[in-house]
Amino acid sequence: MNGADRLCDALLAHGVDVCFANPGTSEMHFVAALDRKPEMRCILGLFEGVVTGAADGYGRMTDKPAVTLLHTGPGLANGLANLHNARRARSPVINVVGDHASYHLKFDAPLTSDIESLARPMSDYTRRIKGPNDVAAGVKAAWRAAMMNPGVSTLILPADSAWGEAKSGPIQRASLAKRACVDGRDIRAIAKALREARGRGGILLGGRALRADCVEIADRLRGAGIRIFGEMLMARMERGGGRAHVERIPYPVEMALDLLDDIDVLALVGAAPPVAFFGYPGKPSALTRDDCNIALLAKPGDDVKQALEALADELGVKPGHKTKVQCALPSAPTQGALTDDAMTCIVANLLPENAIVCDEALTSMRGFFQLSKDSKPHDYLMVDTGGAIGAGIPAAVGAAVACPDRKVIGLQADGSGMYTVQGLWTQARENLDIVTIVFANRTYAILHLEMRNVGVNDFGRNARRMLNLDEPALDWVMLARSMGVEAGRAATCEDFTKLLRTALSRRGPFLIEAVL
Repeated sequence: MNGADRLCDALLAHGVDVCFANPGTSEMHFVAALDRKPEMRCILGLFEGVVTGAADGYGRMTDKPAVTLLHTGPGLANGLANLHNARRARSPVINVVGDHASYHLKFDAPLTSDIESLARPMSDYTRRIKGPNDVAAGVKAAWRAAMMNPGVSTLILPADSAWGEAKSGPIQRASLAKRACVDGRDIRAIAKALREARGRGGILLGGRALRADCVEIADRLRGAGIRIFGEMLMARMERGGGRAHVERIPYPVEMALDLLDDIDVLALVGAAPPVAFFGYPGKPSALTRDDCNIALLAKPGDDVKQALEALADELGVKPGHKTKVQCALPSAPTQGALTDDAMTCIVANLLPENAIVCDEALTSMRGFFQLSKDSKPHDYLMVDTGGAIGAGIPAAVGAAVACPDRKVIGLQADGSGMYTVQGLWTQARENLDIVTIVFANRTYAILHLEMRNVGVNDFGRNARRMLNLDEPALDWVMLARSMGVEAGRAATCEDFTKLLRTALSRRGPFLIEAVL
C-alpha cells in the first residue's frame, strides 16, 4: 500500500469514481494505482483545459466531484481558465496536481514552480500533501470543501507522497454539515420589504436555486407581485416543458439596466448582486439603481429551497399557484440560407426530451434562451460562467459522462471552440452521445460587438486581422473527422435540419458545421 493506492481508495470511499486526466512523469505512481482500481473510470484529455472543463460539466450534472489529474504547475496552468469557470459555476471539482518529490524541490529542476500560488485564485480549498499518511485526510478535507461550498478543491501530491509506504485500513467517508437555513427574522424582514415595494420587488436566483423544484417555489411568489430573475450566467437551469420561465439578466448593459430599472427591492437567492460584465466609458457597473435595496436571502452554500419556501409562506402564497403553461413554438423555417434566428428556431423545435444543452454559442444563439423556454424539458448550461471561453466542448464531455442516457447538445462558437478542440477526440474515444453544432461565422463576433461598445465602428486592417478567423478559413468537418467524430456541413435550413435530425436519431458523437 503506497500513497497513490491510498489516494485511490480515499477518492472511491467518497464516491469519486471518474478521473479526467492528462498525467506526466510525476503522476506515474498514481496512474499505476488507478490501473489497480477498475471501479475508477479514467478518461484522457489531450489538453488540460479539456480535463478541467470536463470536470466542470460533470460536477454541474451530478452535484458531486470528479477528480482531475494534472502534471505539476504548468499542467495546472493549462487548465486554469476552465477551473475559473468551474469556480464561478460553483461546481464541485477535486484536482490532484502532481509535483516533484519533496526532497527534489530545492534543486529547482525545470518543472519546479509555485503550484500553491497558481492554484489558489481558482480554488476554494488548496492543500499540499505532507506524506503518504496524509493522503486520506487530504481527500476528506478536499471532498468536504468541494461539496459544501460547493467549489474547486486542489490537492498537491509530491511524488514521494505517492510512492511512499502508507498505513492501510478502512477509510471513513467524511460527513457533511447540514446546509444552513435562513433565520426567520431575515425572512420576515425581506418579506416586509418586498410587500412594501408594491409590485416593484424581485428575487434573483442563482446556482441550485435554478433547479426545477426551486423555480417552482419561486414561481409562487409571482402571486405576491414579485418578479423572478435568473443570474446572467446560469451554471445549470432545469427548464422547458411547461416549467416556470425565469427572466435572465441580459448581457448588454443597456438591456439589463432597462430590465431592472423599476426594481426597488431585489432579494438574492444563491446569487450575487447583478453587475455589468465589463466596465465601459460612461456606463455604470452595477445593474440596479443606486437606491435599490439589495437583500441577501440565501448564500450559494445555504439551503436555498428552504429559504424560498419560507419566504413564500411568509408572504402567504400557497402551493398550487402557477403562472407558466407550455406554449407552441414558432414554426421552424424549412428552406433558405442559414441565419442565427433560423438555427435558433430549428434547434428549439427539434430539442429532444431530457436533453442537456451546453451553450457556448456566444453571439450566434442569443435568442435561444428565450425561445427554448417552450421546448421539451431540458437542462440548460451556460458553460462560460466565468467569462473564460473554451469551455463548451469539454463541458459537453463531462455532461455526457455524467448522464450517459441523455442526449447532449453543444451550441459552439467557432472561435472559442478552437481553444479546446482536442475534446472532440475524447468524445470519439469514449463514444459519448454528443451533437456539437459549430456556428461558423469565421470571426470573433463577440469582439466585434465589444469594439462597438467602446465606440469603434470602423475596423482597419490590424483590427480585422485580430478579430476574423479567415485566411485560411477553418474546416470543422475535417477537424472533427481527423479526431474520429462523424461530421457534416450545412449552409441552408434544409441541410441543417436534415443533419440535425440524423444526429439526434443515433447515438455517439456527431458534429455539424453550420456556415453563416
